[in-house]
Amino acid sequence: MTPEIYNHKSDLREVLAFHRAAGKSVGLVPTMGFLHEGHGTLIRHAAQSADVVVVSIFVNPLQFGPSEDLARYPRDLSGDVALSGECGAHLIFAPTAEDFTPADMMMQVKPGAMATALCGRSRPGHFDGVCTIVAKLFNVVQPDFAFFGWKDAQQFLILKRMVADLDFAINMVAVETVRESDGLAMSSRNSYLTQKERDEAPTIQGALAEALRLVAQDGELRCDYLIDAVKRRIREGTRSKIDYVEIVSLDGLRPLDRVEPGNTLLAVAVQFPSARLIDNVRF
Repeated sequence: MTPEIYNHKSDLREVLAFHRAAGKSVGLVPTMGFLHEGHGTLIRHAAQSADVVVVSIFVNPLQFGPSEDLARYPRDLSGDVALSGECGAHLIFAPTAEDFTPADMMMQVKPGAMATALCGRSRPGHFDGVCTIVAKLFNVVQPDFAFFGWKDAQQFLILKRMVADLDFAINMVAVETVRESDGLAMSSRNSYLTQKERDEAPTIQGALAEALRLVAQDGELRCDYLIDAVKRRIREGTRSKIDYVEIVSLDGLRPLDRVEPGNTLLAVAVQFPSARLIDNVRF
């Protein structure tokens, strides 16, 4: 199936109104493009849940900081369209920056305290940009379902709270992280890594797996102990710089002293010379 491509909000709204009038449900998979199998899994989940699947492809300039290279972000629209179609997408929304983030745009969504934890500490303003563009996508597409990956756990939890607080009538769906055969979480930024960095990167998942084992098999619930174990494993296995290793609650990203079963997120960000990688596990 070859998806239809729309570059303008008005055209997409018109075709979606037609589908809704026919009683069809709509699923949205927001992306920044350069799609991989992790995105493909999200699209397949959407195709199982909704009658019409929209994949948005937009490299959001609002979520890049001044030291982050927006122009360097990888792009492959033709490949993205092909993969989306193979996985069950019906429509592609690929707006231009001029159309979706015009120069005279004044309003932004400010997500508050949840955006200052974890990645928000080293990337101020990042989640303002994420929430603003996703809110715009929600308003244009008006999906019944929206699909995100657990790899970006903080992003999903913030957006889920935005949907609740701003009364978007959307079912938010999180899909488990898709990994390479050696455990590395799939990410468009993996393409930045040198071969040496790529060889070291699976250490991140190995460190998280060690924390899972400590909790499940040893009954270890002390967060400081788990954090130290993860940091030690990463330092032993990579030449990267640890941005953070933190344990927080799923219901608000509160710092925790002890694991709360069913409500705990262990999140990691690691800076290699060529790319910053994130990953996480839940307890």
